[in-house]
Amino acid sequence: MKRRTHESATPHNPEISTPYRVLIYSTKEYDKLSFDTKVKDLKQPEKYEIHYTHERLSKDSAKKANGYECICIFVNDDGSREVLEKLKQIGVKLIVLRCAGYNNIDLKAAEEFAIEIGYVPSYSPNAIAEHAVALVMALNRRLHRAYDRVRNGDFRLDGLVGFDMNGKTVGVLGTGRIGQFAIRIFRGFGCRVLAYDLYKIQDDDRHALGFEYAELDDIYAQADILSIHLPLDHKTKHMINARTIDKMKKGIILVNTARGGLIDSKALLDALKSGQVAGAGLDVYEHEHKYFFNDFSSTIIGDDILSQLLSYPNVILTAHQAFLTQEALCSIAKTTLENIYSFMTSGKVLNVPKT
Repeated sequence: MKRRTHESATPHNPEISTPYRVLIYSTKEYDKLSFDTKVKDLKQPEKYEIHYTHERLSKDSAKKANGYECICIFVNDDGSREVLEKLKQIGVKLIVLRCAGYNNIDLKAAEEFAIEIGYVPSYSPNAIAEHAVALVMALNRRLHRAYDRVRNGDFRLDGLVGFDMNGKTVGVLGTGRIGQFAIRIFRGFGCRVLAYDLYKIQDDDRHALGFEYAELDDIYAQADILSIHLPLDHKTKHMINARTIDKMKKGIILVNTARGGLIDSKALLDALKSGQVAGAGLDVYEHEHKYFFNDFSSTIIGDDILSQLLSYPNVILTAHQAFLTQEALCSIAKTTLENIYSFMTSGKVLNVPKT
């Protein structure tokens, strides 16, 4: 997305006296705490007037942004053309995402409506990598099942046999910041790592990390564990599907802490039933926006695939929490506020999504 300066925006002057009003959608208590803390740490906290709503951005809740030039949204908020058009009509000029993914925003529509978009390209990549490896270890050593058994007074070990990580082959899809941290951790276990990415890192960095690049089919054929760290776009959507799963080594452990749409959930379910995939660790799900971040414990879940995944003993599903560390929340708030300050003083956003 091109950087633009909007003539109709609030005058971009670092000495402006009127507070810049920001509405933060999809707010949880940890969001409010991190933003309130970071605002107080700023040199001029009086420049910000931040309000919070627990509601997600949608075509119905967009009207809440009336009177705000800036809103802040999260991964499952609706940034479709229809919603952006409503936001344009009520005067919103800046949308900042407090996350690294921006597949939920129609960037072309945003440019057409002269709405600037900012995001957080990196906050705590090690947090997500650590969560991915934690899912692998929990699945491998059946920690979730062992925990449930012991809590119920069942101290048997039958059915809890795992395998040594040392010497196993791990496929890492995506060698950006998160993927590189994951590689470091897997290498620390003594694993051999094969990786794939369209944008390869320098050979010196690759040698230092101790992994090899390989074609996808080769990774599928050799990997005992597959960890996904790729963005979601039209090229990667459902890249893990029935055809690619058939190419994988039987009994593979599959982990996804990136975006749910990277995996065809129905194909994964079939592979779990057949034993082609021995276990799945999912922090994301392709239809998660209907459920994640909300309490459905007293409600029947209408998504049959999600219900089945939750019922499988060889599936661990967490609700998009891989990012959720104190350090990550502080970094997200800091970068988001920097994006807002940059726009309100210069008309430009520091971190603009790539189109």
